[in-house]
Amino acid sequence: MTRRTMLTACAAVTVPSRRAAGRTKMTIQLDSGAIGVKARVPEALAYAARFGFESITADSAWLASQSESGLATFLDEMKAKGVVWGSAGLPVDFRGTEELFRKGMAELPERAAALKRAGAVRVSTWLSPAHDSATYLENFRLHARRLREVASLLGDHGCRLGLEYVGPKTSWTARRYAFVHTMKEMKELIAEIGKPNVGFLLDSWHWYTAGETVADLQTLKPSDVVSVDLNDAPVGLALDQQKDNQREIPCATGVIPVSDFLNALNKLGCDAPVRCEPFNAPLRAMTPEQALETVAAAMKKAFGLIA
Repeated sequence: MTRRTMLTACAAVTVPSRRAAGRTKMTIQLDSGAIGVKARVPEALAYAARFGFESITADSAWLASQSESGLATFLDEMKAKGVVWGSAGLPVDFRGTEELFRKGMAELPERAAALKRAGAVRVSTWLSPAHDSATYLENFRLHARRLREVASLLGDHGCRLGLEYVGPKTSWTARRYAFVHTMKEMKELIAEIGKPNVGFLLDSWHWYTAGETVADLQTLKPSDVVSVDLNDAPVGLALDQQKDNQREIPCATGVIPVSDFLNALNKLGCDAPVRCEPFNAPLRAMTPEQALETVAAAMKKAFGLIA
């Protein structure tokens, strides 16, 4: 999809607020970085209010830097604008060395406390679907141990942890040993972690590229879904040829059945924030205002498909 085509298609879309209509508990999250827009938290709030996003990413580093009075003022501004917290990223490197993991864990209590103080309770991250040297079982045990520790600390601060599997075959075959890349495998890892605050960061892109269906979504409970990513896929590629860094914004091509995906989650009673993370070159070539307008329109169009 070219930049001009994307702008033209999205500019004509006008969809009223779904929350006002009472059709869904899910919110449209603005994650500025995911769409190539540089914005600190206060700027993101202003953008959200201007373009119609309903939640914003919780930056734990920024929150930890705020005074009590400064945070209170900001939370009042969020409330006045009708914007709530979406998910936060996990500031711990659990994929690399033990030294890096320990460094992240030493910093996590302050970050988690800042999230709790702000009332932001959702934290999400992704799992690499392959490894050069660790077998599936070795990697499984490592992830279970480290993420159990992460989840335990987050749980002490009232936070939930969402884990994302990466579905494209081009990703999990890119290195010697494949790892978790399906919903079923992620369920097994979550069960092994054994913490009640662990669930999914569920992405329509990975759901589609993993060859999954609405029936798979129907096996979940609302509490299983911590956060959601919504994306479409390029046309003209076989399922096994899709590449993770070449996606489309929601409803751009119709390759991914976004309506089926969202309606299945909505019927579950899902209340997760939903962001766009398209890794899309034409989108990143736009000005911030163009990108925000384009993504907001696409997300509103997608949410307008919720019955």
